[in-house]
Amino acid sequence: MSTPAIARIVTDAPYTSDTVPSPEPVIGWVTETDASDWRQSSAELELDRGGSTTVHVIDGRESTQIAWPFTPLAPRERVSLRVRVTGSDGQTGPWSESRSIVGGFLGDGEWTASPIGLAEPSGVAEPAYLRTEFDVREGVRRATLYATAVGVYQAALNGTDVDDQVMKPGWTPYNHRTIHETTDVTSLLVAGRNAWGVRLAGAWGTEYFGFRENAQPIYGDQPRFAGQLLVEYADGATEWITTDASWHASTGPITASGLYAGESFDARRSLVDAAGRGFAEPGYDAAGWSPVGAAADIVVPEARVSPFVRRIEEVGVREVITTPSGQTVLDFGQNLVGRLRIRVSGPAGTEITLRHAEVLEHGELGTRPLRQAAATDRYTLAGSGVEVWEPEFTFHGFRYAEVAGWPGEFDPADVTAVVIHSDMERTGWFEASDPLVNQLHENVVWGLRGNFLYVPTDCPQRDERLGWTGDIQVFAPTASFLYDVRGFLDSWLRDLALEQADEHGIVPFVVPNVLGPARPAAAWGDAATVVPWVLHERFADTATLSRQYPSMRSWADAILEIAGPRRLWEGRFQFGDWLDPDAPPELPADAKTDADIVASAHLFLSTRNVARAAALLGYDDEAERYAAIAEEVRAAFLREYLTPSGRMVSDAQTAYAMAIVFDIAPAAQHAALGDRLAELTRRSGYRIGTGFVGTPIIQDALTRTGHLEVARRLLVQTENPSWLYPVTMGATTIWERWDSMLPDGTINPGEMTSFNHYAFGAIGDWLHRAVAGLAPAAPGYARIRIEPHPLAGFDSASAEHLTPYGRARSAWSRVDGVVRIEAVIPPNTEADVVLPDGTEHHVGSGTYSWEVTDAPAALPPSHVGLSSSLAAIVDDPEAYAAVLEVLEANKPSAALTIRTKTRWLEGRDLGESLSNIVGLDVRDAVAESLQRLTAGRSGA
Repeated sequence: MSTPAIARIVTDAPYTSDTVPSPEPVIGWVTETDASDWRQSSAELELDRGGSTTVHVIDGRESTQIAWPFTPLAPRERVSLRVRVTGSDGQTGPWSESRSIVGGFLGDGEWTASPIGLAEPSGVAEPAYLRTEFDVREGVRRATLYATAVGVYQAALNGTDVDDQVMKPGWTPYNHRTIHETTDVTSLLVAGRNAWGVRLAGAWGTEYFGFRENAQPIYGDQPRFAGQLLVEYADGATEWITTDASWHASTGPITASGLYAGESFDARRSLVDAAGRGFAEPGYDAAGWSPVGAAADIVVPEARVSPFVRRIEEVGVREVITTPSGQTVLDFGQNLVGRLRIRVSGPAGTEITLRHAEVLEHGELGTRPLRQAAATDRYTLAGSGVEVWEPEFTFHGFRYAEVAGWPGEFDPADVTAVVIHSDMERTGWFEASDPLVNQLHENVVWGLRGNFLYVPTDCPQRDERLGWTGDIQVFAPTASFLYDVRGFLDSWLRDLALEQADEHGIVPFVVPNVLGPARPAAAWGDAATVVPWVLHERFADTATLSRQYPSMRSWADAILEIAGPRRLWEGRFQFGDWLDPDAPPELPADAKTDADIVASAHLFLSTRNVARAAALLGYDDEAERYAAIAEEVRAAFLREYLTPSGRMVSDAQTAYAMAIVFDIAPAAQHAALGDRLAELTRRSGYRIGTGFVGTPIIQDALTRTGHLEVARRLLVQTENPSWLYPVTMGATTIWERWDSMLPDGTINPGEMTSFNHYAFGAIGDWLHRAVAGLAPAAPGYARIRIEPHPLAGFDSASAEHLTPYGRARSAWSRVDGVVRIEAVIPPNTEADVVLPDGTEHHVGSGTYSWEVTDAPAALPPSHVGLSSSLAAIVDDPEAYAAVLEVLEANKPSAALTIRTKTRWLEGRDLGESLSNIVGLDVRDAVAESLQRLTAGRSGA
C-alpha cells in the first residue's frame, strides 16, 4: 500500500467514546503507507455538520495534537470528520472513514439539577436508592443524560443500566471539581411512562481519609447525587427532567459500602415489587419509599476528560487452598484490583464472607499490610435459586480471597475475579530473552493497571489508596509508553492545580488532597513540573503544558522563596530518597543520600522545566529568567554538594545518579561520577541501593557513563534488594519495599508494606529506551531514537509502541556472533539510529535491519581462590555462586552475612573475609570448590 491512507482519526474523547469534553477538541490522525521515507506535505480536513461541510487545509507535517480548526461545537452537536493527506511525493490518498464527534459538555447555565439523597439516613455513608417517573411523548429525536455524584452511582432507565461504567464519576477534589457523564440514552426511553432509578453509595465521597485517629470524612458523611435528562423531540421541543424534591428514596439490598471496609449486600431486601417490577421500572410499587432529602451543594460539574473505569477482564481461580487453620482460600495467581463475582445457591439468610489480601503469610491470609482496611465483602442469600452477585461500589487489591459460609459443596468455577481499572488504550510492549525480566515487566504493567483507577494511586489495597504525587512523578515516563495516559493524567493535573491554588503554590503530598494543609516535599511536589513535561515529550501535548504552566511556575516560585538567596532547598521536612533499602522499616525516610541534596537537585530540575516550558510556549522573558535561576541553583548545588575531589557529599548511588541524569554536574565530570557510581554498585554486590528518587534514574546514569555491564548486573540480580528478588518470591506486581516479603515468607514488619506499588517499576522506561532502544527524540515521537544496548547473557530484546504517528518498533537478537537490529519507523516521522558498534544512521519511515559484529563475551578469570579480591569474586558470578553454595551447606548464617554485610572491595581478599565468619574447615571447603571451578576453566 504505497498510497497513504488514514488508519484512524484521534480526538481527546475518552477511549472508545466519541464524546469530547470541550467545544474545541484536539484532533489528529494516523497515516498508513508502505512507501519509505513518507512525509505528509498537506492534509485536508472535512467537517460535516448535518449536511453542511467545511474544509480546512493544513500545510506541512502536522498530524497530531492539532487545535480545532473549525467553529466551536455546540453542546450535544454531532459532527463527522474525515481526513485525506498528500505526501511529499505529491500523491494524495483517499478520504478516510468519517469519525463521529459529539459535544459532551453542557452549555452555560444548563446545569440546574439539585443534589439529593436520603432524607433521614440511619448511619454514616448509608447506601441509597433513588427513583422518579416521568412521561415522554412520541417523536423523541435524542435523549441525553448528564449525571454526577459526590460518591459513586449507577443510573438505570426503565430497568436497564445506562452504560457499562463502574465506580463513576470517580474521584476528583469534589469541593473544587466534579465530573458529569454524558450518555446518549435515546434507545432506553419509550413513549409514555418511564422510570429513572439510581443506586448510590459513598466510596471516595464519604470515606474516612487520614491515618489512625486522624481519619475523617473530607467531603461529607452521606453520598449525594445530581442528574438531569434532556429529551429532544423531532418537532424541536425540549424537556429537562432533573433531580429535585419530587424524587423518592429508600434503602435496599446494599446495606453497607466503603472503599476500605468493603460492601455488604442482603439479597432478601431486593427492591422488586409483587408484580416483579424493579425499582427503576415504571409502575413499581414504591410504598414505603420516602421523599428525598435535599443534600449539600455539588460544584457545577464539567465533562469527563479522563477515561472511563470498566470491567476489563476476568481471572479464574488457580488453586483452592486449605490453610493451616482450616480456612478456605482462593488463589487467583495474579495480584489484581477489582472484586469477586460469585454464583451460589442456598438457604435464605445464609451469609457468605469474602476477605481479600495480596499475600499469604505462613499459609494464612496476610491481612496485616491492609492496616485498618477490612477489605471484606458479605453477601446474604435470598434463597431464590441460583444467585449471582458482584459488589458494585468498592474494590480491593488482592491475589487471595478467603471464603467463609459457602453453602454446600464449593466449586471454584463459581467464583471469578473481575479486574477493573481506567480503560486506556494499550500502547507499549517489551519482551526479552530472560523470563525473569519479562515477568518483571509484566509486574510493572499490572501495577499500573491496579493503580490507575480514576486517580494515580500509591496502592490499591490498604487504608490509603491516595494520589501520591511522588509516585506518579517517577512513573509517568513508563506509564506513557505502556498506555495512552493523556486524558488520565490531564484530568489529574487539573486537580493538582486546583489543590495547589489553595496552598499558595505548594503542591500537596496527595491529589486530591485529603491529608490537611500542604507541606512542600521535593520529588513529590515536583510532579507539577515533571508530569506536564513528560506529556509534552511523549505525546507532543502542548495544550496540557500550556494549561499547567501557571501551576509549574507557581510551584517553582514557592520553592525558590523557601530556598532564598542561597538557591538551596535545605533544612526542611523531606521524604528524601524514600524507602532506601538500608533504611530501617520504621524510618523509611532515613536514606543514605542526604535529603537536602535530593531537595536542591529537584529545585534545579523544576526551575529548568519551567524555563523549557516557557521557551516552548513563547514566554521569552520568563524563559530567560528561569533559565538563569536554574544556573544559579546548579552553581549553588555544585559548590555545596560536589567535593573538590569529584565525589558527592553523600557518597551514595542516588546522589551520583541525580548529578548525572539531571545534568546538574558538568558533562566533563559525568565519567568520573559514573565511575564512582559503578564502584558503589559493585561494592554492594550489585544490589540496588536506592529509594523512590534514585531507582528510576540509576540505570540511565550507569548506561550514559559507559557502565552497561554494571547496569546489567543490577538488573539481573536476584538477591535482596533487587528488582528480580520479588519475582523469585512469586510477585506478580511491583512491591512498595524491596523486601515487602522477607526470604522466610514473613511480611516486612514496617507499617507500609504494599505488594502493589508501581514506583520501583519506573525501570520499565529504561527497559524500553535503553535495553530495547526505542525512545522519542522529539516531542510525540516525531523523531525517534533507535539505540539498543544488547546486554551480555541476553539473546534478544524488543519494544513496540503505538506512537501518535503509528507503530514504532526496535528489536535486537544475537545469532552466531552477529547482532541483528530491526526497526519500524512510522509514516511522517524519522529516526536517528545508533548501532551497538557506534555506527549512526538517519532514516525516514519504513522497515529496516542492520547487522553488526557482536562484542566478544568477557572471559572469567582463569584462576579464582581465597587470594582473589572480594571485587574479583563478586564480578565472577560462577565464583560467587560457588562460595555461597558452600556457606549455605555448612553455615547459613555466614552466607547471610556475605550477602548482606560484605563490601566487595578491590583491596581485600576472600580468605581474610571468611576468616572472620567461618572456621578453617568451611574456609578449606570454599577453597576446594573454587579450585574445582578453576580446574574446570583450564580444562584440567
